[in-house]
Amino acid sequence: MANKKVYVVGHKNPDTDSICSAICYAHLKNKASQTEDYLPRRAGEINQETRYVLEYFGIEEPPYIDDVSPQVKDIDIRRVPGVEDGISLKKAWYLMKSTDVVTLPILKNERLEGLITIGDIANSYMDVYDNKILSMAKTPYINIIETLDGELLTGDSNELFSHGKVLVAAANPELLENYIEAGDLVLLGNRYETQLCAIEMGAGCIVVCEGAGASLTIRRLAGEKGCTIISTPHDTYTAARLINQSMPIRYFMRRDKLITFKTDALVETIKLVMTRVRHRDFPIINRKGKYVGMISRRNLLGMERKKVILVDHNEKTQAVDGISEAEILEIIDHHRLGSLETMAPVYFRNQPLGCTATIIFQIFSEMGLEIESSIAGLLCCAIISDTLMFRSPTCTPADKAAAEELAKLAGIHIEQMAVGMFAAGSNLANKTDEEIFYQDFKKFTSGEIQFGVGQISSMNKEELKEIKERVLSYISKSCNEKNDDMIFFMFTDVMEESSELIYYGNGAQELVAKAFGVNGSGASVFIKGLVSRKKQLIPELMTAMQE
Repeated sequence: MANKKVYVVGHKNPDTDSICSAICYAHLKNKASQTEDYLPRRAGEINQETRYVLEYFGIEEPPYIDDVSPQVKDIDIRRVPGVEDGISLKKAWYLMKSTDVVTLPILKNERLEGLITIGDIANSYMDVYDNKILSMAKTPYINIIETLDGELLTGDSNELFSHGKVLVAAANPELLENYIEAGDLVLLGNRYETQLCAIEMGAGCIVVCEGAGASLTIRRLAGEKGCTIISTPHDTYTAARLINQSMPIRYFMRRDKLITFKTDALVETIKLVMTRVRHRDFPIINRKGKYVGMISRRNLLGMERKKVILVDHNEKTQAVDGISEAEILEIIDHHRLGSLETMAPVYFRNQPLGCTATIIFQIFSEMGLEIESSIAGLLCCAIISDTLMFRSPTCTPADKAAAEELAKLAGIHIEQMAVGMFAAGSNLANKTDEEIFYQDFKKFTSGEIQFGVGQISSMNKEELKEIKERVLSYISKSCNEKNDDMIFFMFTDVMEESSELIYYGNGAQELVAKAFGVNGSGASVFIKGLVSRKKQLIPELMTAMQE
């Protein structure tokens, strides 16, 4: 049995800590577990600083995941085998009974051609058809042989009964000459005269009942006339009753307006469809358009929610979409307690440190697990990024000690790595205004107020000035599109340990003045010592909002 998947994911608009912590914690969990597959994922686009770090250590970026709501592929899909459209109604019926299903998918080259239900077959038995229905359905002789438990005496079982009617030869040969026409299928007994009459009248097939055979003369004549001979052990009444069951299911299957679902469809979506239609089963199609299996309403009862571990956040507004419908197993974070609620108790490790990667380093040490050089490098760079190379007030002695030990394991120099990382992160020449704006952007709520906070850090003053102009041109658009009440953006000079804070929205300027005791000019204010969004900016804004 395949291991269950657990997604390890950081917040939207991920920074280096969010991405590196997801990769490293998934790696740690896989080393410690044999029953689950822990898969790192990202909930947004990777910024240039993070990409620089991943490329430096030769690590692939995690695949993107936009929603962790349950999908069709999370349901126990029944692997109902598909059938070809030429099988008989009788065979389809017995397949349904033996596999305990009420719907059979009809496939061609693994793609869905149609459906037939047990109700469709029952209706075919009850409907009154004329005696030409078998030829109208272009019934293969092999189907007739199988349905009648018969034996082919002459002819080709792969040919079709495609014109003529079905009749029972109950009269004497003289009267039969008035009824039998070219191409007909005649049910008869072992009387030589009746068999001879049917063949001479041009019958396309004769079915000899009660296990009777046909003489060599009859077989030879049938061969010359192109007449197929089938022998069945059933009596004439039983054969007449069964023969319509030999018709191919293609004649009765549903081809149009089939309701199918793709494997990546959200369960909430298919629930709405299921409430509007009365079908028992629904076919599932993969991304390549090939049939996968069937689901019914009953399958939704056993649906498993996606299993998720959150790193570097515990705010619902920052989490991947659909988090309320996922099963959160763990949260590893270093931020304030947010708005997430869980259905069951979870392992929640939240420490007042400068970086989530520091916590993960501690867990490696506590479990006595070896840290490979590339993993050590990712953890070290996450700490460098989140603590602004130990200049942020969020940085603790534990963060610095962890980074120094990890740097040794990774074989890197912290100062040199920091220069390369921050230079890559602030090199935004090829980015759009929108990409720059959201590369490190988080949303928060305080009471009924919703606000966003972005941050860009650099060692280059001129670069910060250029980026500021582009952010200013986009901030009003973002505020209106995202329905935020206010937006704040920090332009942090790493070397001078200070930030220029720009603000937008009704009451934003007054809020900044209240929080920091400084009045800005125009749309921004310079605040010495402000470098941390988490520890300095957010708490002061929240306090000011509540006063």
